Amino acid sequence: MDLATQVVPYIAAAAGAYGTAVIERVRDSAADATVEATAGWGRRLLGRILRRQESAAEVEAAVRDLAQDPDDADRVAAVRLQVRKALADDPELAAEVAAMLQAAGTSVTASGPRSVAVQENSGIIQTGDSSSAWQQRRP
Repeated sequence: MDLATQVVPYIAAAAGAYGTAVIERVRDSAADATVEATAGWGRRLLGRILRRQESAAEVEAAVRDLAQDPDDADRVAAVRLQVRKALADDPELAAEVAAMLQAAGTSVTASGPRSVAVQENSGIIQTGDSSSAWQQRRP
């Protein structure tokens, strides 16, 4: 899997969490720390990628477009393409981003309505409209 493909889910999570304000949030050092970890990593990765002046405008435009509809596969692909170009044109940036991804460690991402993502679970996970959990008791 190439580096851009690994980066984009983080950026997409940030775009989904912050909406169209994602670029401003990236530049805001006091951004809300309570946002889900994947979005936080996405913000940091995007912030680093946007510091590359030569590709910042293209990446920023693609991310703003993605923020309008984070579930649109074409918009995700557009971000991936711009990130891939930026990383291919700057080996030092690619190395930094790879190191950041490694530091991110394990991540679990769910996307879409009623999605669930967990690293470990010892209980019930339930989604859906009008669903219910029940346990049959034995006498």
